[in-house]
Amino acid sequence: MEDYVIRAISADGAVRGFAARTTNLVQELQQRHRTFPVVSAALGRTATMGAMMGVTLKEKNHKVLIRVEGDGPIGRIMVDADGQGHVRGCVDQPQVEGKSKGNKLDVASAVGKGMIHIIKDLGLKEPYRGASPIISGELAEDFTYYFTASEQTPSSVGLGVLVKGDEILASGGYMIQLLPGAGEEVIQKLEQRISRLSSISDRLKNGETPEEMLRFLMGDDLEILGKSPVQFQCNCSRERSKAMLRALGKEEIESIRDELGRAEVVCHFCNERYLFTDEELERILIEEID
Repeated sequence: MEDYVIRAISADGAVRGFAARTTNLVQELQQRHRTFPVVSAALGRTATMGAMMGVTLKEKNHKVLIRVEGDGPIGRIMVDADGQGHVRGCVDQPQVEGKSKGNKLDVASAVGKGMIHIIKDLGLKEPYRGASPIISGELAEDFTYYFTASEQTPSSVGLGVLVKGDEILASGGYMIQLLPGAGEEVIQKLEQRISRLSSISDRLKNGETPEEMLRFLMGDDLEILGKSPVQFQCNCSRERSKAMLRALGKEEIESIRDELGRAEVVCHFCNERYLFTDEELERILIEEID
């Protein structure tokens, strides 16, 4: 089954919604970073949020960077997404043994307390920056609070990742936002529907689609505005890695060459490794001198 995000608007124009299936994306992240289950859940929830936020960007080359900076054992989570549905992500400590709450992973303890930072590159002179505190560590509640407190957009976010060892059984989520003019009756109906929504990951595992999830939350008369594929993609490359080495300067490159005889550049987002031999470092030095 494919990963994608749908966006929709209610018949009365008072509510907009997004829903995503991200199982393949989160499986790719798990395999690249060898994340333990609780880390897969935390990184997967953040990546799902990134995929949905990417759909809100007006241009395909616009980007959003999410940084969850908690004081829990997994450290910082970073997710980068664009308007084309490309998502990548990483975490400081991918192999953390998590606690459990009953039959659920204790994501909150793994994330800890701290701040969420959102940076949007919208092609302007300066990027948009927003931030809000981590209020629970479960992440869905934290993003809900972020949109309301930092972007002044009353929202409800739900995120879920179902993990079994190294296998991602299901991953996805939703984001519902009130538009200007939404009345009290609309808000009450939404709250009632959200309260009746069972586990997101279980629903996806059992075959529910993002479209069906939104219809449950927003009503059958919603209008689907678009469907966007989502996939893992990193923009690192050998040429970018070479440019990073060149930026170190002549003395640092010579030191690496003399001590190690080679250089290895590792992309934090995708774990891709780029190896530069002694001869290649020598060519970089010649280019640097020129």
